[in-house]
Amino acid sequence: MANLEHESILLAHGGGGSLTRLLIEGTFVKTFSNRILNELGDSAVIESPGRQLAFTTDSYVVKPLFFKGGDIGKLAVCGTVNDLAMAGARPLYISLSLIIEEGFLVKRLHAIMDSIKVAASEANVIVVTGDTKVVERGAADELFINTSGIGALSDGISLGAKQVRVGDTILLNGSLAEHGISVLSQRGEYGFEANIASDVAPLAGMVQSILAVAPNIHFMRDLTRGGLAAALNELAVSAGIAIEVDEQSIPIRKEVLAACNMLGLDPLHVANEGKCIVVCAEDCDEKVLEAMRRHEYGKDAVRIGRIIEHKKSIVIGRTPIGGKRIIDMPSGRLLPRIC
Repeated sequence: MANLEHESILLAHGGGGSLTRLLIEGTFVKTFSNRILNELGDSAVIESPGRQLAFTTDSYVVKPLFFKGGDIGKLAVCGTVNDLAMAGARPLYISLSLIIEEGFLVKRLHAIMDSIKVAASEANVIVVTGDTKVVERGAADELFINTSGIGALSDGISLGAKQVRVGDTILLNGSLAEHGISVLSQRGEYGFEANIASDVAPLAGMVQSILAVAPNIHFMRDLTRGGLAAALNELAVSAGIAIEVDEQSIPIRKEVLAACNMLGLDPLHVANEGKCIVVCAEDCDEKVLEAMRRHEYGKDAVRIGRIIEHKKSIVIGRTPIGGKRIIDMPSGRLLPRIC
């Protein structure tokens, strides 16, 4: 592993790709290593008297604060709820902490708080604590939000990379890259416009519905920074397995693909905020797909790949023309300030 001692932090360290992984493992895991942290899941699963709880925290610095399909407030609630859901937990409570730049308009703050209220109501979570700090002009970029969340796991739910087995099926709940392209389209410096809404959505309801019909699901991960490629590569490395993906089966809207081509982006690397992968045993994948498709946020769910035997922990893509390629972990500077 590369030595970070004499390097500076780059925007790419926050992009969700290989440099993010290097920073997390080389700094935070190295310093605070423990059984729970080392799982590197979306949430920490912790023991509480009589039950298991999931605990997560996240910070949001998206630019711009308002984008088609959502805003930083909705993003903060959904991101935290989804992290809890990926552990198999039913989200219960969240915190809300704000860093506000001097001069920020109160009416915009009220709009964001109203958005948080609506998103929390849909996700069936309660904001129970928080904090507010105001910093001088120029010390922040308008508004940053941190949220933490607590959820409860039902008996018998145990998800994680260690549960994944050769032969398992990989399912995806819908089309990719809409959040990243929606946000980028509203940043003037990229010089393009697109009528694409972010996919930001709370997935806990869908997750609970599929756990009800197939409680032996092995793994779930939401596809945020680094997109599908990052999530699959992290799974391959963590589980010590290989993954084969049918790229033609991955849904991507035509206008999203056109925007990615224009910007030179791989849609498999672009952030999502309402998409996840579900890994389950092959004999129950049809049942899981049916449950996903009955839910608003899973109506376009598809089977995209499987866990295979291979001597290396890699992700292999089968291309539309019948060839194969390695789908690498995203590297370099990805899309900054996307969530």
